[in-house]
Amino acid sequence: MDTATHFVMGIGLFGLAQLDPTVGANPDNAQAILLGTVIGSQMPDSDTIYRIRGNATYIRQHRGFSHSLPMLIIWPSLIVAALHLFLPGANLVHLWWWTFLAVFIHIFIDLFNSYGTQAGRPFTKKWIAFHTLAIFDPFIFAIHLAGFLLWWFFPSRIGFLFLIIDLIIAVYIIIRLWIRQQLIQVVQQNHGNRPGRYTLIPTGNWSRWKVIAEFAEEVHLGEIRSNQLLWTGKISTKGLDHPATKQSQKAEPIAAFLDFTSFGYPEVRKRPYGYEVRWIDVRYHSKKHFPFVAVALLDQEYNIFYSFVGWISQEQLDKKVKESLPSV
Repeated sequence: MDTATHFVMGIGLFGLAQLDPTVGANPDNAQAILLGTVIGSQMPDSDTIYRIRGNATYIRQHRGFSHSLPMLIIWPSLIVAALHLFLPGANLVHLWWWTFLAVFIHIFIDLFNSYGTQAGRPFTKKWIAFHTLAIFDPFIFAIHLAGFLLWWFFPSRIGFLFLIIDLIIAVYIIIRLWIRQQLIQVVQQNHGNRPGRYTLIPTGNWSRWKVIAEFAEEVHLGEIRSNQLLWTGKISTKGLDHPATKQSQKAEPIAAFLDFTSFGYPEVRKRPYGYEVRWIDVRYHSKKHFPFVAVALLDQEYNIFYSFVGWISQEQLDKKVKESLPSV
């Protein structure tokens, strides 16, 4: 989820913590658990620091080990150790468990985005994504804001209030999972149950889903709007076998791109200088534009002389490619 959603969920968890009798036992407990839930709800995303090492490193690392099973123990322990220095009177056992819950919720809820996480590490580096919630989900954010408003009017009942809110969110996610599965069946039937991989991608609009139908020869792209299936484009997969495509995978940005996504497809363009290979992640298609791309430029002998990966507009990418061409 986005930073704002994780933040309100951290505050909401502190509201739930009011059910814990130790929270009101002394000021240190309340302050420490508030900080523990808020910091814990953000800590897994501290891997954004990898941006300073470039896009390829960031793409490999973001939501990787920072969201893994070992970090469920490591993050709370580090946070509690730091908080203990400033709030030594806090109950460490209760503080650790509430901080653990904040970290767990962050990692767990991120599994429901299309971006996914490597939550199974160290046992597997597979990206896990349930494609159920958008990065920013209006319902989850709004229900927390409503809870904060009610907190003002009913401070003594806030623990039970956020327990109800969390149960509502759990039911909401289950309903979204069920709806997605039903819509996937509709898409499969639209293709006569043709063998392939069918994926629905959530958007910020509850009634709108992006659709991907992958087959050996081609990939179909579309949308579902208010239960209406619309096909908007088609991509050939023949570029996967091109020599330039296979050579492009030796570039670090391309390797990072393919390490991150299993929805990547190449487009090979013959150029006067050689070849341009553009890898696109079809999960993020929008009006025939693919904002998450990886590009490799190769000469006539398939030697790579430029490569890039990142989120970028079509115009910016064309400009970047043009600027990277060898001068004549």
